Amino acid sequence: MADTPDARFEALAADILDGLCRRHPDWAGTLGLHEYDAELPDRSAGGLAAESAWLAGRAADLADLDGAELSVPNRADAAILANHLAALRFQIEDLREDEWNPAEANPGIALYTLLARDYAPAAQRLTAFAGRLEQVPSALAGSRSLVAGKPLSRIHVELAIGQFEGTVDLVGAELDAAVEQASKADPAAVGLAEARAAIDAVRPAALEALREHIVWLKERLAAGDAGMEEFRDPRIGAELFARKLSLSLDAESDAAAILARAQADLDRVSAEIVEAAADYEGVAVPSDEADRSALVRRVLNRLAEAAPDNETILEYSRQALLKQFAFVREHDLVTVYPDPYEVAAMPEVHRGVAVAYCDPPGPLEPAEVQTILAISPTPEDWTPERVDSFFREYNLHMLHNLMVHEAMPGHLLQLQHSRRQQAPTPVRAALWSGSFVEGWAVYAEELMARHGYPGDGDARAVRMQQLKMQLRMIINTVLDGRVHCHGMTEDEAMALMTGRGYQEDGEAAGKWRRALLSSSQLSTYYVGYVEVSDLIRDLRADHPEWSERELHDAVLAHGSPAVRYLRDLIAA
Repeated sequence: MADTPDARFEALAADILDGLCRRHPDWAGTLGLHEYDAELPDRSAGGLAAESAWLAGRAADLADLDGAELSVPNRADAAILANHLAALRFQIEDLREDEWNPAEANPGIALYTLLARDYAPAAQRLTAFAGRLEQVPSALAGSRSLVAGKPLSRIHVELAIGQFEGTVDLVGAELDAAVEQASKADPAAVGLAEARAAIDAVRPAALEALREHIVWLKERLAAGDAGMEEFRDPRIGAELFARKLSLSLDAESDAAAILARAQADLDRVSAEIVEAAADYEGVAVPSDEADRSALVRRVLNRLAEAAPDNETILEYSRQALLKQFAFVREHDLVTVYPDPYEVAAMPEVHRGVAVAYCDPPGPLEPAEVQTILAISPTPEDWTPERVDSFFREYNLHMLHNLMVHEAMPGHLLQLQHSRRQQAPTPVRAALWSGSFVEGWAVYAEELMARHGYPGDGDARAVRMQQLKMQLRMIINTVLDGRVHCHGMTEDEAMALMTGRGYQEDGEAAGKWRRALLSSSQLSTYYVGYVEVSDLIRDLRADHPEWSERELHDAVLAHGSPAVRYLRDLIAA
């Protein structure tokens, strides 16, 4: 290889990515790199200190490169890689979330991915599962040592208890089902008997460690409730929030500017949903503010009457997706690929934060595996009133909009395009921008509504739900900033969501919980949407000859980078 700036960067990038995969083997597996599938990350105090030192050294190596000498694609990848290293150092050195959020220590997702993806023969995946399972006791002991004597966040302890109980179920009944299925599919498969023996040898100790950890979490919760030890506030404060937001979004706007624009857009979209409600009812827009709000609420309440339930929500979501495929193709909005997918119930280990997610194949996965579109049914312990509230919020019209976001032409399609991008390094594939991914999905909702996507035959109903979701997205950003930086109370947040956001009480309560459980993530939707929309507006002005499909294909052709890099990549 020639000794050029680009060649030196590409070699350095490969070395850094390999180091990240060794330190984050669970993340490596989600990328599709399976060399470390039998390992768990070292989140002990010593492991975190060693990683922080390594990150500092790698960041210095990157800084020694002259970015001006790199090609446009490599310049973008170098900036993306530098930002990621800085974000990881911030997480360890400044935010220190492993010390107060015990949910970070849950090995459940690292274990679940080995069962959920058919990227390799079952025997190989189950052998890796046994390897990770063997490390569970020591990993949990290291986590308890890390947080000893430190105040935990109460709401994160509650989340951890529920998710660790899901991990116990995963290591118990779900693992048994996976082993049985593999045995039935091919009883004589090479290595299967050995994998089962390896699991049997380590599973009792892992289950005991998980149950002991749950007891320990419950004891910490009880001690805090009894005033025997302190809980820490889950709000991270203005300074940490501003820094985390900048690193998470890799955007040019700061926290104050984002919040100010969101509050202005809240007024704009509030006016639009009033006009849409008036159009739905065939009446004039009322002049009185109370009458305007009542009109919107009346229309949304009527639409909420068409609701699914736990028995029908998955099949309805599947049928909605088929209609969206047909609509996107008919209107030639963007290139559609025939990649495999599945709509499935969300596993217990993932529940507790989001209602739905798109789980795509790893961007570097060589095997042909399907995307999983997961929908969360209501938990068994919910009251009938709470279940009813949930399905009024996620009524049949809203489900169409949700599937647009998660699938077509949202995450499912965008990430299919992303997997097909070609770049000199795998940096852009491995380190995608959450703000771009979410921003495109929100833009996709607006795109479909603008083209008259009818859902079950009423485009005005879909438009109402799309505007309601846009209000929710903007309010999420307001919550994110005001909760963590300005001391927003639960009463203030609930009033905003159920009032100007027209949300059901259950949805609003869940979002308040999510605002406390996360920081900066709720802002990714709005910031990404603004940046993607501004980019597409500018490209449309610069290239009036492009069709809708050509325009959108150009935006999706370079992976999933932050928009600040995408502009240069498209122009190159």
